[in-house]
Amino acid sequence: MNLSLAQILVVMGVGALALHFFGAIRVRELALQAVARASRDGDFQLLDQAVHINRLSMSRDRKGRWRLWRQYRFDYTFDGVERRQGFVVMLGRELQSVLVAERDRTLH
Repeated sequence: MNLSLAQILVVMGVGALALHFFGAIRVRELALQAVARASRDGDFQLLDQAVHINRLSMSRDRKGRWRLWRQYRFDYTFDGVERRQGFVVMLGRELQSVLVAERDRTLH
């Protein structure tokens, strides 16, 4: 079987896209795990058990290497009534932050 250069490049391109896609799924799973841990520690409930990509850009890590910077949005609640939006930021596969608003304090 003889493959032309164009066919080889197409196969390599499809392979690169598949690697990127599976890597993006893994980072999304890591972000969801980070939010689940933060919800246990922060006493809030993660709604829908999902994170959704909100922003995507390139940024440098601590070692100066270029990485994909991703901001995911998620919904949460403190009381089961009011739905709020939070954010989780990932740089490559490294968690940068989980951002949620402060719980409203009610004085009686």
